[in-house]
Amino acid sequence: MNRSRTFRAAAVAGVAVGGLVLAACSGGAGDGDEVVLEFVQSGDVNQGGGYAKLAEKYYEETGVRVDVVEVPNADLRTRLRTAAQANDVPALAASPSTDPAWTERLLDLTDVFEGANIIDTLSVADPTDGAVKALPTTLTAVGMFLNTSLWDEAGVEYPTSLDEEWTWDEYVERASEVVEKTDAEYGAVMDRSAHRLRAFLFEFGSQGVTEQADGSWALDDEGAEAFEYFKGMHDSGFMPPAVWGAGDDPSATFKSGRVAGYMSGVWQIADFQDNIADFEWASVPLPQQPVRATNYGAASWIVAFDGSGVEDETRDFIEWLYSEENYREYCEVSGCLPAVEGLEIEYEADAEAFELYNGEIAASPPISAVQTTDGLINGYLGRAIDTEPLEDEMVRYLTGEATLEEAVEGVNEASTAQMTD
Repeated sequence: MNRSRTFRAAAVAGVAVGGLVLAACSGGAGDGDEVVLEFVQSGDVNQGGGYAKLAEKYYEETGVRVDVVEVPNADLRTRLRTAAQANDVPALAASPSTDPAWTERLLDLTDVFEGANIIDTLSVADPTDGAVKALPTTLTAVGMFLNTSLWDEAGVEYPTSLDEEWTWDEYVERASEVVEKTDAEYGAVMDRSAHRLRAFLFEFGSQGVTEQADGSWALDDEGAEAFEYFKGMHDSGFMPPAVWGAGDDPSATFKSGRVAGYMSGVWQIADFQDNIADFEWASVPLPQQPVRATNYGAASWIVAFDGSGVEDETRDFIEWLYSEENYREYCEVSGCLPAVEGLEIEYEADAEAFELYNGEIAASPPISAVQTTDGLINGYLGRAIDTEPLEDEMVRYLTGEATLEEAVEGVNEASTAQMTD
């Protein structure tokens, strides 16, 4: 597909490479000095350490070291803001979004973008100047996992391909039967995340929180219906209350072997491959009510900073990273969906699960693609979105601090304030 400079700008543990102790910041190269690129990111170790492996390869090929610094996801935003304020930016980062604290310091990556064949729904330019300054690392999507050992023990059928559909009503009925016939404790668990919650809303036909004619932002009736359904699953004991109510780890809850299903995402596959040995699991189609929908987008965004002192070397590394050979290797090592069109990935295991996710993405409505791209654009436009009203108000609703009407109004007020202040 031909690329032009017109882009879709709307909806559509520290690892020391090469065995040396590396500096905490990017280092420029004087005569005879070693070039070190500090690459700040979160979560790659959990997916096989793909960046660390490619950094080793890059050093062997070029002599430039890439220091992959692992930062907890909850601390990444603060880390980058603090670095920008202290004028001590890294060479590059894999950030969940852009941030007004540092968007003016981003390097133009348009030339790299034009050679990378990024999929259209993740092709986003800065609307203020038309330059591409962030490239999607990989594609992420919400999905459903089942403890198939429990389902098979109970003799309850479940869909295994996109040719087979089920509704949330059918899922609850069947998973409840699994709980009754086995030692399972819960029918389902879902990550406490607005990312997952949006997928759930979309499955009820919701468009989420959208701008109204008067300039305010509001959750639609279908979204309110999904809120009520979700609370019903908690009130009945079908879902564990401590995950959304008290912050318990949903992944650990599922890996205990006592939960019939887990609504999470594609990034879990690598972890489950390594860390589930006591039962069989599988990715299955998401339930519909009645819409087939996931929530997908960029797992994070590669950004590079002006002021690191190694700007040219950073661009060279990013261009190398997005070459077909190296990007394919990253996806295969880390077990990720590519954000590049037409790239065939050979997964060592569970290839059918990745194929299922690709199918869910292709079948989803346009609204399923906008969360991460909207976040990018908000950062470019100076909006710092530091809270998730959907998640916050759902917690208040589930714990009895708010009625449905109060929770919806809370979503509307907080979203309007975020988007209009």
